[in-house]
Amino acid sequence: MKKINKPFLSLAQIINMSVGFLGIQFGFALQNGNASRILQTYGADVEHLSWFWLAAPLTGMIVQPIIGHYSDTTWGRFGRRKPYFLAGAILAAVALAFMPNASFLAGVLPAVVLGAGFLMFMDASFNIAMEPFRALVADNLPDEQNTTGFSVQTTLIGIGAIAGGFLPTILNKFFNVSNESINGNVQDNVLYSFYVGSVIILTAILWTVFTTKEYSPAERKSFGFEDESHDQASLKDIFKDFAQMPTTMKQLGLVQFFSWIALFSMWVYATPAIAHQVYGLPLDDHSSKAYNDAGDWVSSLFGIYNGVSAVYALALPKIASLFGKKTTHAFSLVCGGLGLISIFFITNPDYLILSMVGIGFAWASILAMPYAILANSIPIHKMGVYMGIFNFFITFPQIVNGIFGGLVVKHIYDSNSVYALLLAGVFMILGAISVMFVKEKQS
Repeated sequence: MKKINKPFLSLAQIINMSVGFLGIQFGFALQNGNASRILQTYGADVEHLSWFWLAAPLTGMIVQPIIGHYSDTTWGRFGRRKPYFLAGAILAAVALAFMPNASFLAGVLPAVVLGAGFLMFMDASFNIAMEPFRALVADNLPDEQNTTGFSVQTTLIGIGAIAGGFLPTILNKFFNVSNESINGNVQDNVLYSFYVGSVIILTAILWTVFTTKEYSPAERKSFGFEDESHDQASLKDIFKDFAQMPTTMKQLGLVQFFSWIALFSMWVYATPAIAHQVYGLPLDDHSSKAYNDAGDWVSSLFGIYNGVSAVYALALPKIASLFGKKTTHAFSLVCGGLGLISIFFITNPDYLILSMVGIGFAWASILAMPYAILANSIPIHKMGVYMGIFNFFITFPQIVNGIFGGLVVKHIYDSNSVYALLLAGVFMILGAISVMFVKEKQS
């Protein structure tokens, strides 16, 4: 069969294909902005937070390569990628509803244990849904539109995260929904936000399912994809693929390590660090009205950096075409590193918005540029599994941070978690340096 090129998709088609990611990120933003506060409401100490968060990258490390492998090698009535991100969305919606209600099941297990369990379940569900979306963009777009596709995806991620990040504050400030913890229960504004998140993620995923076409096996073969019969593949092939990963992926692994070890620190420690460093609250305060005001502001700040990332992502294709993908990513990571470091010196909460601008630049680039750099280096018939394997370089640094980060905060930082954010900024800058040594494969 003569090989033909994949057709260019319109902007509307690219947006429809990525709307589901908006819903996933809405839920992901609620998790990132509020999970630590929920766990502290249940009684977790600050030095133990990273251990509870460990469940998330551990499940991602296992789930994403497996989902990527099977979505590469199966085709059913509903397509190859759609069944997986639909299943992940349904499971994530359930987890969003249950995590802030763990205290009501405290008679079975301690609420903090149940909360950590639902956090693990939630993140595993997000991972099931997210990986096929990455592969779907690469499946459906020609090489010339890869950067545009991932940038549009990043923009919609930002829109979802803005809404998810600001929702607890909106409910509290404009609808008078309480942000105080009563009798060890999660704050009402957080609880209702998670309920809304359950609905949003399902609605957004269904939008993509019903508006986006996946290419059939015959069409994919005409584009140059190899025979993808599931009878020829097995799980052990994941290990073979891992051993044979492209050089570009290996080099990007170091960049990802520095980037994601920094992000993990920000997500885990931002609320206690900002509450104590910027708001001046005691280190042992994690339940007062002032602490929850700080927690609401952190959730909103996360919405702000995602908003910045959504706008910046629109400019990434043009910037990358002018200066190159590596230079663009390096600049963005430096901005993120300086944003994280600046938190240490800020005493007025409003000035944290400036920190979020730099972090937003980094976040947009982290979500788009490594995949744009990588896409041309991956065999097209292995797109799903290699996108899943690439997730290893996202989860491994989080696991390292999760194991050792809490010990460092307790024994070296004397439970003052702002120093974890300071070190995270340094890691971001190291990521910027390392990306300049990556060898790109040109399309």
